Amino acid sequence: MPDHNSALDPRKFRDPHLTADGQERAVVALTHLRTLWFNTGSLCNITCVNCYMESSPKNDALAYMTLDEVRSYLDEIHQDGMQVEEIAFTGGEPFMNPDIIEMLSDVLARDFKALVLTNAMKPMLNKRAPLLALHQRYPGALSIRVSIDHFTRQRHEDIRGKDTWAPMIEGLRWLAENDFQLAVAGRTCWDESEDDARRGYGALFADEQIPVDAENTAKLVLFPEMDINVDVPEITTKCWDILGVAPETMMCASSRMVIKRKGAARPVVVPCTLLPYDETFELGHELGKSDKAVQLNHPHCAKFCVLGGASCSPD
Repeated sequence: MPDHNSALDPRKFRDPHLTADGQERAVVALTHLRTLWFNTGSLCNITCVNCYMESSPKNDALAYMTLDEVRSYLDEIHQDGMQVEEIAFTGGEPFMNPDIIEMLSDVLARDFKALVLTNAMKPMLNKRAPLLALHQRYPGALSIRVSIDHFTRQRHEDIRGKDTWAPMIEGLRWLAENDFQLAVAGRTCWDESEDDARRGYGALFADEQIPVDAENTAKLVLFPEMDINVDVPEITTKCWDILGVAPETMMCASSRMVIKRKGAARPVVVPCTLLPYDETFELGHELGKSDKAVQLNHPHCAKFCVLGGASCSPD
């Protein structure tokens, strides 16, 4: 939780059932498990500014998920007749996981849609041949979402580090040239309107001949910043009507994520992609028993999902 130097009121996000002023905290029920996410591990080939996952070449707090562990959850989905439609992979950088191609192959062979979130740099480029083979074997079933933090090289590298632009563009072009199902994720930490951002990305895509519609919010996803040290309001049961937001539209109403902590014997299920480290959000080891309602007891729940209207899911 937030540190003592944070701007966040220390009384907030303490009680899972009540807000700091004693109101009933909002909860979200699982209405339909549509997307199952796997965090493939927290290691990444780069270190980004304000990465909510704190991914880096040194952060192995979340261990590499193994092929057998992924298969056990896919088997559970089949055995229990769950109506899961897509399997998604995030990290860290998923293409650093040594089992990622085999994981994708197993997912696609079982007729799930697959989504991978990536920085499209060297780890992905090193797997071009097997990745292309999967794409050709299962046309239209595999989607790749590339992180581009800004449509200009300077600002992208302000976040991702020096010399991160060119290899990302190389990966993006390769995906486009080979007709992958492609989307892009950007950030809204810049002093510009969403319309200006979409125009900027649109110009970039046109220049690089990238077939992504910058006006399509599912193809260019602009994520709000997530900083647990910035003050945000807590979400009460009354907020749904006040904000005109329905709880069933929240990510945790249709998604779950599997993570494996370093040193743990088994993976665990958590509500969504945003909360991999907070152990209070663990929902047990089995997917079938992870259908508990989720108390929105974290700053990310408020800023990213409810107020920001964002979701990591592809649609």
